[in-house]
Amino acid sequence: MEKIINEPTSHLPLIDFNPEGYLNLEGRSIPEDACKIYNPLIKFVDQLDIIQVTFDINLEYFNTATSKKLLELLKHLDANNKIKTVLVNWHFEEGDEDSVETAEIYEECLRRTDFRYMEYAETA
Repeated sequence: MEKIINEPTSHLPLIDFNPEGYLNLEGRSIPEDACKIYNPLIKFVDQLDIIQVTFDINLEYFNTATSKKLLELLKHLDANNKIKTVLVNWHFEEGDEDSVETAEIYEECLRRTDFRYMEYAETA
């Protein structure tokens, strides 16, 4: 299983998915075709065979299509019984209650995944 790494653009986040159990999405996610970007990531988490996964999600902005695919990705990660522990570090800007609310909705849809909320200072 090979690592997936895509450099960020103005419309796509940094994607760093390591088969050692460290996953990272960072930046903006407003792709024209969310399936093209996120379906390979879903396939990746379905194939993961490792005891613990840490998933850092630090998306400053994402569109509705990304939100749907992100939830699907999290559900697949949560359902992978080869993984014993899943931790999502949800990074959000100070005062961004919409981001926290979105993460709480995702968290409610999952059975085994733990969320840790990581607030950072507002940027100018």
